[in-house]
Amino acid sequence: MGTGNSLDEAIRDVSAVLNSAGYEVILNKININTKELAIKHEFVSSPTIRINGNDIVLETTETPCKDCGDLCGDSVDCRSWIYEGVEYNEPPKAMIVNAILKEIYGGGNPTPKTKEEYVLPENLEVFFEGLKKKG
Repeated sequence: MGTGNSLDEAIRDVSAVLNSAGYEVILNKININTKELAIKHEFVSSPTIRINGNDIVLETTETPCKDCGDLCGDSVDCRSWIYEGVEYNEPPKAMIVNAILKEIYGGGNPTPKTKEEYVLPENLEVFFEGLKKKG
């Protein structure tokens, strides 16, 4: 199914409700394909889903990713998704829907997030260096 499909389905499912409630749903997809874009967007792991700029997961977990490893010619990890105690390689649609609704109606993380200085994660550094070497 893939993260993009899960996201698209989740957006489709909640858009009608949110539009009826007076909210406008805007989806921006950004292909982080360079180290510079990763730094600009303070990218932590691939893939990432943010709602109103906030990552839908509080703790990043990753597992080895053969597809991205093949792409860059090295061993790299991609994000895994923990939802209701189960780890997934792709975010379940229900996880995204719940994250959207929590962001809109509350119930999300009540503590303000402190801004830490961004440093490109080593895993992403390896990935982008591998891409550069492959040309």
